[in-house]
Amino acid sequence: MPQRDKDIYASAHLRHLLAEEAAAMAPHLQRCAGSHALLLSALSHDHPPVLPLLGYWTRMRLVGTRFQGDVKARADEPLPFVDDAFGLVLLRHAVEVAPVPQALLQEACRVLAPGGVLVVSGLHPLSAWLPWVYWHRRHGTMPALTSPLILERWVRGAELDIERVERVGHVWPNAGRRARGAHPLGGAYWLIARKQRRVAILPKLKPALVPAPVNVKLAPGARRDASSDA
Repeated sequence: MPQRDKDIYASAHLRHLLAEEAAAMAPHLQRCAGSHALLLSALSHDHPPVLPLLGYWTRMRLVGTRFQGDVKARADEPLPFVDDAFGLVLLRHAVEVAPVPQALLQEACRVLAPGGVLVVSGLHPLSAWLPWVYWHRRHGTMPALTSPLILERWVRGAELDIERVERVGHVWPNAGRRARGAHPLGGAYWLIARKQRRVAILPKLKPALVPAPVNVKLAPGARRDASSDA
């Protein structure tokens, strides 16, 4: 009898797809900068990308209703970080296993610093991988596969600018060992967005009324009663 809560992300097929996904997004993250970055993942033993301009990574894995890893927390509560804490937030298939996907995405946007980058990846719900996922999770919890179009709407609602959305990887499982990058029918997708920088609002100064001296020595033609003098 199959294990009830089998980790499909540890399967050979999905590991290959995840490797294709990571390879496709890596060149677009090389300029991400900041002292801290956050990885929220559905994968066990997930490793963040090596990026030269980023400092310390905080890694958390979402399992059921709890986060494990560097910081332990409940998944149905706000993330235990202050606003604007991270220069990069990477949601690696975490949205599709979150108790409330939109709430997790909103929290990721909250802890992202202005000018920082949000990256979301997942299995595409309209791909040939869907029957494979259903078969392998038929005795467990089915991931909530969210369309990138819905994610785009959520991200824009949090006042982030979408920079790139791309489908990647093989079209179906067992499609071959050679890695494939972007493909219009790829089994995975990734989305990259940037948080808008805050605009500095200068204080409005109330103009002071300055009394102007009256020049009483006007030319004869400039006085109001000049016509009566003629």
